[in-house]
Amino acid sequence: MSDTSWVCEPCGLEALPAPEGKPAIRLVDVEKTLDGKKVLDGVTLDIPRQRITAIIGLSGAGKSVMLKHMIGLIRPERGQVLIDGVDISRLSRGELYKARRRFGMLFQGGALFDSLTVFENVAFPLQEKTEMGEGEIRKRVLARLAQVGLEEAQGKFPDELSGGMVRRVAFARAMVTDPEIILFDEPTTGLDPIIRNSILNLICHTYHQHGFTMVMISHDIPEIFQWSHYVVVLHDGKVVEAGPTAEVVRSVNPFVQQIIRGDITGPVHLM
Repeated sequence: MSDTSWVCEPCGLEALPAPEGKPAIRLVDVEKTLDGKKVLDGVTLDIPRQRITAIIGLSGAGKSVMLKHMIGLIRPERGQVLIDGVDISRLSRGELYKARRRFGMLFQGGALFDSLTVFENVAFPLQEKTEMGEGEIRKRVLARLAQVGLEEAQGKFPDELSGGMVRRVAFARAMVTDPEIILFDEPTTGLDPIIRNSILNLICHTYHQHGFTMVMISHDIPEIFQWSHYVVVLHDGKVVEAGPTAEVVRSVNPFVQQIIRGDITGPVHLM
């Protein structure tokens, strides 16, 4: 199955037409050591434009660290992180700040501000990064809250929300600036299966409405294969497989097959 013939099994929606041009993000020979451990070990990877890419792997494989490199929250010790050919790891603080305007990010657990209401949390990026007036901000925020089904919750605080509602608010905040790229750090961790699928369904429909490039770290295996166009498998800081979902599912790599099936026997011995 080619990328252009991909269909989301739960939604029945086909992938948008194949985009032209270079990858949205390109990592070249990226290395990073934290606490004496090489977390990323020569990672070279292309993230396709206008596609949903899932990054999977065992805990501690370097997935979140790689995601933070893509948005410039962490700089590599070696290698390049290229956005449209520009190495963001070499940019000044001001230049990096401008580059980040192209991104939205949903952090693990939502990371909402406890002292702000739902409306204020979603409005925050517009107030900080744009010169939009209050009326325009209000219109944009309410539109995004309506899109995630939470317009009526605008006056609530995070501690009044369920886990699924927190993720939806965080998603509205991630896309309120109309970014080109949205990064998700485990958007469904800790949610029950029904809420998890509702979040993934929302992500999928939003992709079809806006054509965002989306990169998602996930432990929802094998379910995540139904929702993603591309899959990247990370193991011990290295990319061991990357490509269209159907190709990764057919991989002959023993580790890839072990993680897809969730086998306790295979290259990785945990017991």
